[in-house]
Amino acid sequence: MKFQNTGYYYLGLLIITFLGFWPSYFSKFFDGTADFNQYFHFHAITAFLWVGMLIIQPILIRRKKHELHKAVGKFSYLLVPILFVSVALLANNRIDPELEFVGPEVWIPFKDLIIFSLGFGIAIKFKNSMPIHARGMIVAGMALIEPVMARVMFNVLDIQGLTGYLLAISVDYIILVVLIILERNEKRGRWVFPLALATFFFIHTIGIFKINPGFWESFSRWFVSLPIT
Repeated sequence: MKFQNTGYYYLGLLIITFLGFWPSYFSKFFDGTADFNQYFHFHAITAFLWVGMLIIQPILIRRKKHELHKAVGKFSYLLVPILFVSVALLANNRIDPELEFVGPEVWIPFKDLIIFSLGFGIAIKFKNSMPIHARGMIVAGMALIEPVMARVMFNVLDIQGLTGYLLAISVDYIILVVLIILERNEKRGRWVFPLALATFFFIHTIGIFKINPGFWESFSRWFVSLPIT
């Protein structure tokens, strides 16, 4: 499995992103109600650039543009830290420090960074092993699926609460299980998707049951108190 068609799937994700965020973000620029601050826009731009990379990189490999693929890949060393900063700034700006417990709120954006870091870290560590590198990038890209599908459930399909959230995250599990089944006979890189599946289960268990140990609540209160936004 070479995963050379994944760029087209991420193009589909970009379209779904536009639909999911249309009611709460994009449409507001047309009806004159857009009141978003610079942190929203900063995050939107960096996320868009990341999805753009996910789309173009597999296509470059498919067309044997290996040198251009490497050049674009080097840009990720700059983009990824900026993307992390955009998430941190938006979370710091949006989360109310007066909440009784801020840990569960901080966990929502930070859990996506855990998945992203897992996938991107694997991709960079094994950049010379295409089977593993490609799988790592797929996992890094999957960090975007939950936020997008949650907006689709809440904003488009009007499926609210825990039901909407469970339906949103089920997309990640379906994709991972299908990939694990499809690559059952592969000899290299088969450990990546099971590891991702276990990580998704771990972070979602914490989020759904609002597990909030003392050290995380302390860190979260320190984070939201930082005067960075």
